[in-house]
Amino acid sequence: MIGLLQRVTRAEVMVDGECIGRIGDGLLVLVGVQKGDTEPRADRLLERLLNYRVFADEAGKMNLSLLDTGGGLLLVPQFTLAADTRKGRRPGFSSAAEPAHGAHLFDYLRGQAEGRVDQVAGGRFGADMQVCLVNDGPVTFWLDA
Repeated sequence: MIGLLQRVTRAEVMVDGECIGRIGDGLLVLVGVQKGDTEPRADRLLERLLNYRVFADEAGKMNLSLLDTGGGLLLVPQFTLAADTRKGRRPGFSSAAEPAHGAHLFDYLRGQAEGRVDQVAGGRFGADMQVCLVNDGPVTFWLDA
């Protein structure tokens, strides 16, 4: 599984003009599910997301995690993260998980996060979404689990 995490001061996801998820300070994570991904991989990605030290401590160093700060977590499914872009002018999606499997693992990841983080919001798998964010820093990391 792939997580493109961005430290944000606020973020929201909209579907058909309706806001379906919103957070303040925290992490917006675009989630890509690949063939062969499993629930244990989703668990590993979640552990990394929650404990990755990307927030500043009193000295201004990135030394605090989402769990340390109590920030929000906005998870947004994005199958294009699984694209093969190594050649040509058009991405290939043969490495992306089948939609049913991708939806299952995304829902699983979100459910696991809801048990560990006070404010969890999410996008809708397979929907045409508009994501708005204010990237803080900017701080963006690609995590692979």
